[in-house]
Amino acid sequence: MTILAIDTSNYALGVALLEDNQVLGEYITNLKKNHSVRIMPAIQTLMKDCEKVPADLTKIVVAKGPGSYTGVRIGVTIAKTLAWTLNIPLVGISSLEILASGVGRYFDGYVSPLFDARRGQVYTGLYQYQNDELQTIEEDRLVMLVNRAEDLKNSGKAILFVGNDLPLHQTAIEAALGSQAVFAASTEQNPRPSELALLGKDKPGEDIHSFVPNYIRLAEAEAKWLEAKGKILNG
Repeated sequence: MTILAIDTSNYALGVALLEDNQVLGEYITNLKKNHSVRIMPAIQTLMKDCEKVPADLTKIVVAKGPGSYTGVRIGVTIAKTLAWTLNIPLVGISSLEILASGVGRYFDGYVSPLFDARRGQVYTGLYQYQNDELQTIEEDRLVMLVNRAEDLKNSGKAILFVGNDLPLHQTAIEAALGSQAVFAASTEQNPRPSELALLGKDKPGEDIHSFVPNYIRLAEAEAKWLEAKGKILNG
C-alpha cells in the first residue's frame, strides 16, 4: 500500500508518501504563498525523489478542513481528481486531528489543536490518545477562545495546545488556565502530512463525487450572498 497525503488547508503546505508503515518522504513548508501554484510541483518532486509514479499509489488521504477556505478547496479538489483518475480510494481527515496526532501520542491529558478564525474565534477540537489510538473527545467546532478556555478549565485535566496560530492566543490561554495549559514546541506546530497518511491508512474510502470539505462555517462571501438572496426572496 502506497499512500499519498495532501494538506493545503492552512498556511502550512504538506505532502507525504507512506508505504505500508514506512514514511518514504515528506515535504512541508509554512509560507504565505499560493498553494494552487506550489502543490502540484511539490507532489511531483516528492514522487520523483521517492522513485514512485502515479500508478504506484493505492490511496489518497487529504486534510478536509477546517482552515482556509481557499486552501481546503485546493487540496480537496486535487485529491478528488487524483483518486478519480487513478481509480483508488479517497479518505478525508480533520485538519485539526492531524495536529493532535502529531503531539499527543505520549501526553497524558487532552490535546486541543487550534487555528485562528479571527475576531477572537478559533477552530478547535479535543483529542486524547487511548490504547495507542487517537480518540475524538469533542468534535471540531468554531468557538470564542474565552469561552473555550473556561470550558477546558472545568475538565480538570492538563491540556496540550498546538498550532501555528498559538502565539495569537497563548497569553489569553495562560491567563485562563494557568499551569493546566501546556504548549507544544515551535517545531511541533506544523501539521505533519505523514501523520495525515497514517490516520487515513486503515480508513475505508469515501464516495469521491459527494466528498466535500468541512468548512464548519460558510465563507464570508457565501454568507453575504445567501443573506442577500434571502432578502430578495422575502421581498
